[in-house]
Amino acid sequence: MSMPFYVSPEQLMKDRADFARKGIARGRSVVTVQYAEGILFASENPSQALHKVSEIYDRIAFAAVGRYNEFENLRIAGVRLADMRGYAYDRRDVTGRGLANAYAQTLGTIFSSGGEKPYEVELFVAEVSDSAADDQIYRLTYDGQVADEQGFAVMGGASDVVASYIEERYSEGASLESVVRLAVAALGHSSDADRVIDVDHLEVAILDRTRSQPRKFSRVSPARLSALLGERGPSTPDELAPEDTQAGGAPSDGTPDDPADPTDQASGHVAPLEDPVTGEPNGGGPATDSGPPSGQEPPVAPPPSGPTGPAL
Repeated sequence: MSMPFYVSPEQLMKDRADFARKGIARGRSVVTVQYAEGILFASENPSQALHKVSEIYDRIAFAAVGRYNEFENLRIAGVRLADMRGYAYDRRDVTGRGLANAYAQTLGTIFSSGGEKPYEVELFVAEVSDSAADDQIYRLTYDGQVADEQGFAVMGGASDVVASYIEERYSEGASLESVVRLAVAALGHSSDADRVIDVDHLEVAILDRTRSQPRKFSRVSPARLSALLGERGPSTPDELAPEDTQAGGAPSDGTPDDPADPTDQASGHVAPLEDPVTGEPNGGGPATDSGPPSGQEPPVAPPPSGPTGPAL
C-alpha cells in the first residue's frame, strides 16, 4: 500500500498565498484617497460595463482587484447582506466594519480550506461619515486579513510604486480636484516612464458626504473627470510636438543671421547675386563686365521667393 504524498501545512499555505498574490498582481491597481468632502476611488479600467468600484449601501462602497467573477460574487453577497440587515433592523445598523468582518470570514475560510483554490482578490470596503475623522477604509487580503487604512491605500498591480508616489505628495484635507489629479497621475506612474491614461480608460467614483441624498455614492462621468484633470500631456512620447524650427533646421528665436552668409538661415532662400535694378553686385560695389572667374560656374538665377513650412 502506497503512502500518501505529504505536504507540510506551512508549505501548503505558502503555495496558496503565492498563487493568490500572483493573480492579484496581474490586475491593475486601485487607489482610494480621503479628501475634504469624502473618499475617492480610482482605477484604470478600459471596460465600460465591468466595474471594479461599486456601491454596497447608502454610505458604503466596494472596490476590488483580481479575478472579476470572484470579487463580483463577493460584491453581490455584500449587497444582499446589507439589504437584509437594513430591512430586518435599521439602515443605521449596516456599517462598513460589519461588512468587512463578513468578507474577512468568507475569504479566510476559503483560503484555509483545502477543497478549493484561494480567491485571487483584494478588497476595499469604505464608509463615509459626517466628518472626515470618522471615515473608514478597510483593506481585505486574499487570506481574510483586515487592515484599517488612513489617508490613502493602494492594492493590486504595482501597488508599491503607486503608493510611494502618493505618499510623497498626499496632504490631508485636499480638494476633490487635487486628489483626482494625484490618483490618476499615480496610476500612470512607473519606474521606467510616466504615461497619461486616457479618460475613457479610467473608472473614478466618490463617496460624497455633502450630497443631500441618503446615498452618498456617485460615479464621476468622463466629462466631469476631464474638467477635473484639466490639460494633460500626450498619452505617448510619440505624440510630443516637434521643436519650433523652420526649414533648414535653424531656430526661429529671432537670432540674427550671419551677414557674410548669402543664405538666409531663417527661410533657406539664397540672396540674389546682383541687384536687378542697378546691376551692382550684392556686396554694393561697382558692377564689372569681366564675367565670372575662370573655373567657376556662371551665376544662377535665384529660386522663387516664398515662405516655407516648419520642419517635420
